[in-house]
Amino acid sequence: MDTERQTIYLCLAHMSEAGLEQKYVKEAFDTNWVVPMGPNVNAFEHDLEAFANSKSNGTTPLDRKVVCLSAGTAAVHLALIGCGVKAGDEVLVQSFTFCASSHPVTYLGAKPVFVGSEGETWNMDPALLEKAIIDRQQKTGKLPKAIVPVALYGMPYRIDEIMDIANHYGIPVVEDAAEGMGSRYNGQVLGTFGRYGVLSFNGNKMITTSGGGALICRNADEANNIMWYATQARDAYPYYQHTAIGYNYRMSNVCAGIGRGQMTVLNDHIAHHKHVQALYEELLKDVPGVHMHKQPADPRYDANYWLCAATLDADVRIKGQDVAYKEVITTAVGGAAGVIHAVDSAVTDCQPNANVEALRMFMLQKKVECRPVWKPMHKQPVYADAEVYTNGIEEAIFKVGFCLPAGPWVTDDDVHYIVDCIKEAMA
Repeated sequence: MDTERQTIYLCLAHMSEAGLEQKYVKEAFDTNWVVPMGPNVNAFEHDLEAFANSKSNGTTPLDRKVVCLSAGTAAVHLALIGCGVKAGDEVLVQSFTFCASSHPVTYLGAKPVFVGSEGETWNMDPALLEKAIIDRQQKTGKLPKAIVPVALYGMPYRIDEIMDIANHYGIPVVEDAAEGMGSRYNGQVLGTFGRYGVLSFNGNKMITTSGGGALICRNADEANNIMWYATQARDAYPYYQHTAIGYNYRMSNVCAGIGRGQMTVLNDHIAHHKHVQALYEELLKDVPGVHMHKQPADPRYDANYWLCAATLDADVRIKGQDVAYKEVITTAVGGAAGVIHAVDSAVTDCQPNANVEALRMFMLQKKVECRPVWKPMHKQPVYADAEVYTNGIEEAIFKVGFCLPAGPWVTDDDVHYIVDCIKEAMA
């Protein structure tokens, strides 16, 4: 499906399944709470807290607090402020991710230091993480201020190992679980292991508020501090006085109303994504050269499969491969929206293989969006001067990886059609 249709279908699927969104949104208008605060925001936060604090392993529930915000990117930004990140500091960020994981570091005048991936989960490699910590301390005389691992496509990262390293060196962890809403590790919800956990409710996420995000905090004091920064950092006077720079980052009461309804279908959405993943695995298991990305066999891993990702062997021939990268792209693709920056060349120094690009183009003709995986941040021109600790795994995956539709609008018949198209694409 093309991006616009996919987004429309997603929103329709969300809205039609729950039925409560319209009720809560109407209440917001009827009571004139059409502002970035209000009863829907408070109730949505309580719903998120109940979910985040739940465990499926029978152990004692957690007591995390949640602050609803205007975007997942805002949540990353405020989490870094909560960790004390300031201009000139370094923050260790997973390279294999979307730019929202690293851009907030630069908002603060700090420097992202990128850490490569291991090949099983595709997430931050604990060995490279520790290597980076030791090396940065030796070279700068101080430790990085925070660590930002990412649940890429909803896949839990090596939480035990990364948390052990972070605790050993006393570095706070900001879990970017924007793609991992509802994923669990050992029964515990992602975003509740570190000092902060980032959630996103963008239109393409597991649940949506049309836009928006949230930050999971360890306790009420930290949540109140985040709330203060998210509401322009106003001091307790009868007039406006500010002792810190704040931001207009609170979620609107209207969007939160949508979120309240969405919470009622979250578990259904997670189950659907897992079902779609299993169906892809079954239908593609005998297709030569195509390999679905799966969670480790370790039972502690419980991915939500926000997107179903796969790789394509370099020697697989795809129809149209000879003309891949021959024309400069002039329109938004791969989930982009709005204005894109014009380019002069159809190629870069780090791009998917020609057969992966040919598959994307072939599938697009079939009205199926076959999206490239994230390009590693350390290969982005804007971060050309950033420090990086890598073994090349994320770059290698980027060259052979692609994502397939998995949302609530995707039926079993759709999956069969998509797999048939992949088979047809093979020369």
